Amino acid sequence: MSKVVYEGWMVRYGRRKIGRSYIHMRYFVLEPRLLAYYKKKPQDNQVPIKTMVIDGNCRVEDRGLKTHHGHMVYVLSVYNKKEHHHRITMAAFNIQEALMWKEKIESVIDQHQDSPLANGQQYVSFEYKSGMGSARTASSSDHESQFSALEDADDSRNNLLRRTTIGNGPPEQILDWTKEFEAEFSNQNTNNQAFSRKHWRLLQCQNGLRIFEELLEVDYLPRSCSRAMKAVGVVEATCEEIFELVMSMDGTRYEWDCSFQYGSLVEEVDGHTAVLYHRLQLDWFPVAVWPRDLCYVRYWRRNDDGSYVVLFRSREHENCGSQPGYVRAHLESGGFNIAPLKPRNGRPRTQVQHLMQLDLKGWGVGYLPAFQQHCLLQMLNSVAGLREWFAQTDDRGVPPRIPVMVNMASSSLGLSKSGKPQHLPALSADQANAASRNSVLMDEDSDDDDEFQIAESEQEPETNKPENDVKRTEESAHDIDLSCFSGNLRRDDHENARNCWRNSDGNNFKVRGKSFCNDKGKVPAGKHLMDLVAVDWFKDTKRMDHVVRRKGCAAQVAAEKGLFSLVVNVQVPGSTHYSMVFYFVTKDLVPGSLLQRFVDGDDEFRNSRLKLIPLVPKGSWIVRQSVGSTPCLLGKAVDCNYIRGPTYLEIDVDIGSSTVANGVLGLVIGVITSLVVEMAFLVQANTPEELPERLIGAVRVSHIELSSAIVPKLESD
Repeated sequence: MSKVVYEGWMVRYGRRKIGRSYIHMRYFVLEPRLLAYYKKKPQDNQVPIKTMVIDGNCRVEDRGLKTHHGHMVYVLSVYNKKEHHHRITMAAFNIQEALMWKEKIESVIDQHQDSPLANGQQYVSFEYKSGMGSARTASSSDHESQFSALEDADDSRNNLLRRTTIGNGPPEQILDWTKEFEAEFSNQNTNNQAFSRKHWRLLQCQNGLRIFEELLEVDYLPRSCSRAMKAVGVVEATCEEIFELVMSMDGTRYEWDCSFQYGSLVEEVDGHTAVLYHRLQLDWFPVAVWPRDLCYVRYWRRNDDGSYVVLFRSREHENCGSQPGYVRAHLESGGFNIAPLKPRNGRPRTQVQHLMQLDLKGWGVGYLPAFQQHCLLQMLNSVAGLREWFAQTDDRGVPPRIPVMVNMASSSLGLSKSGKPQHLPALSADQANAASRNSVLMDEDSDDDDEFQIAESEQEPETNKPENDVKRTEESAHDIDLSCFSGNLRRDDHENARNCWRNSDGNNFKVRGKSFCNDKGKVPAGKHLMDLVAVDWFKDTKRMDHVVRRKGCAAQVAAEKGLFSLVVNVQVPGSTHYSMVFYFVTKDLVPGSLLQRFVDGDDEFRNSRLKLIPLVPKGSWIVRQSVGSTPCLLGKAVDCNYIRGPTYLEIDVDIGSSTVANGVLGLVIGVITSLVVEMAFLVQANTPEELPERLIGAVRVSHIELSSAIVPKLESD
């Protein structure tokens, strides 16, 4: 018997053909080359229900939180990139357990990056069929593989249809909050990029918290909308424990959030995005001031350094209209940043930042700054409530279950005769656990294993080490005549220009320095290896692949002049598909250089090395916090299709292929006219011989207009 890497009870999560979810308790076993699960703990030569061979092409995708019978589970999906239909979906009732499995499976994948199976050979998986060794008649949900791919397609279409019910802006804005962009971040800790010190001033210290006020003036918001304020405090608890409390909308929230009166789930868009209804408990002159409520979208993600980001923003929803006796406030932006600190005296410590920018609406609110500030401070004091809740709670030995979410449609907001909400009694932890277990056992005898949804998460293989490749790529083609190149998006080097692009200064980005392997030091990037000569901005009803086919494009012009082009085609899905295409040009590729090895390497090597560094110099807090400035390995986050021609390499970056890549870029598209975004592309250096890193190129795009995109005419392949 093979050595067992990890094993234990987990939850099988899936959807039947009729669309209803199910969960079962299953015993999972992870071996060096195999992931399998059983109905019971295996003994002797027991046949598993399903197995999956683990190799370098496998991915572990974080599917986020899913709701089943009012209880939430944290879902992981393990699948093979070359056989998307073949996957195993597993879940846990607490985040720590799910993350442990994710770490173990990814470590096994890492070990097989260079194995023969990872190089394209076929593998054979053995699946337990419900008719084998049993007289039981197979139900329709027993046939897992043949329906799983169809379910994925149906589920994706359903999500797109649901997106049109969220928001009050144009279709692009509606789509923003129903997608997720989860790039795989590097180990650099940049949690506080959105809270840049130059934008904030300390307003006061209260209840052990530092209260800050944003200094930036905004002229696009109404007078009744406050400046953004944030509270910063330290809580002696793990990030997971705090995150689970922050996500709760049940009775436990009364114990730490004094501004909370009632909360409910309006719609679960996907595992990381939900629409919520929230009633505020504000005590400022309640006799004369009407109570406030909110309907907003909540998006969350977990970074590789263990920190959590939770973002809020108001949205209209057809199932959450105005409530009698309440004024619907508008949450311009808000959220939590939960980042780990070094332990002290053996106790975990976490920095919690809570930001709110709120328009309380109602007549005269703009002329009552004391009302605005009082309400904001009351909401921000929830950070102190979190700190005291953990300081006074001893029951933290057992990992907590993810809290219950009440669905607004099924719970029908009960109002008492006085107009106040009638709350159902909150379940105790034991009752909640028992209820969850009972709901699992109800389907225990079934072998429903229909899967759902896929995405990517690629591992980083080791590569051969060339000699002096960095020195041989020092020179860039800066003497190329750029006048012969053009794209439909114009170039403008003025600071306040709109709907244009320009080259970004490489020193705005920090990359791995020569001594990174020893001290993890990063240095300004400096000059680019290639010149950005043109940018195209396209739109169409379908995804646009292989855009170098377009007659007269910059890559074809470069080929005529004997130059080499690297083309990056960033594809943004939606009701209208958009592509922003960047053309980087150089005279030639230095043999043996890291860039040349990337261009001529296989897809596995390219996926493990292509890196993007984003920056948002101008934009709202919520966009800056979503995008951040942490480097991202694109091949680990989304599907990258590489097309190698005689004089070019085109990289089609399909943002729609991943569910934690879409949210951020979708959010950016929705408010793109108010943003200035910078992007740097480079090949990651892993060894001392490859260091220091050099940028392929960097671009700054300013206030892009969606209407300026054109439909390209692509020649046949």
